[in-house]
Amino acid sequence: MSIVNMSSPRLIKHSFSRRILHNHSGVVSIAVFFIFCCAVFTFSTDEFFSRFNWLNILRQSAPLLIVAAAMTLVITTGGIDLSVGSTLALVGALSAIALNTWGLPWPVVLLGGLALGAFIGAINGYFIAYEGIPAFIVTLATLAVIRGVALLLTQGYSIPIPADSNFVWLGRAWLFGLPLPAILGVLALLVGHILLNHTRFGRYVTAIGANREGVRRAGVNTRSMTLWVYMLSGMAAALAGMIITARLGSGSSNQGEGFELQVIAAVVLGSTSLFGGFGTIIGTLLGALSIAVIQNGLILSHLSPFYTQIATGLIILLAIWLNTRIFNPVRTRKG
Repeated sequence: MSIVNMSSPRLIKHSFSRRILHNHSGVVSIAVFFIFCCAVFTFSTDEFFSRFNWLNILRQSAPLLIVAAAMTLVITTGGIDLSVGSTLALVGALSAIALNTWGLPWPVVLLGGLALGAFIGAINGYFIAYEGIPAFIVTLATLAVIRGVALLLTQGYSIPIPADSNFVWLGRAWLFGLPLPAILGVLALLVGHILLNHTRFGRYVTAIGANREGVRRAGVNTRSMTLWVYMLSGMAAALAGMIITARLGSGSSNQGEGFELQVIAAVVLGSTSLFGGFGTIIGTLLGALSIAVIQNGLILSHLSPFYTQIATGLIILLAIWLNTRIFNPVRTRKG
């Protein structure tokens, strides 16, 4: 009788639910937090749940989604990339200069921007992987250098894009009733999910974050893997910069200030470990959308912009605390 009882559909379903909650408690917690935020703003504002507002949220959060997908890989290796905001600004400003001053075709500008982002990422990856300098120090230095180059090139001014350039489609076009930037953001997350969970590259990325020396002794070229991760991060930041420039119609050295903190917050909020060894793209998606929903909802609630930043930071801190101490205490104690 006990064997039959144990194999009953109800017990199997209960056991499966407990396994999901145990193995993916961080993702479940941020999903609950995201739903809670949506419910609060739905009842507190009239416009929040409208189709127009949600399309606006997706369009504006697209750069965050794209860079957060790549940052998940970076943080999973135990690293960090503080230069993504500066890379975003430099590539965006150079794109505007290339279109307005140099008269280059927009496909050349797009490919050139991605190549520049990959080059910046390669510089970061080289000093981190091959010279052994901590990622925080390297990317903090390149953050300052790249932002300075952007200021030098623009002299602090916004550079407009020609109104008739097809480049603006990158930030303003619609496809199948959805904003093109939102579609690109979802595609970036999908690619990141496949890389992290269904490829050898992703398994090595996770293993490097968990035990870099052990992976190296197993014959894996950890330096090359780390280099590629930072190149992907640079390319993602470059694409995000060109999307913002295309949407606004101009490039500026001031774009992306503080953007790296939002990206890191989205990834960590989604339960990716800051110490490496564990990453989840689904969690990153929920973390990024949670930040976007909080900012959008507080604005619709007519809260002062000064309070909006304070409230956003406090809510993110509370959510991460709940994630690490309440929903997932075992992993925290191990860390």
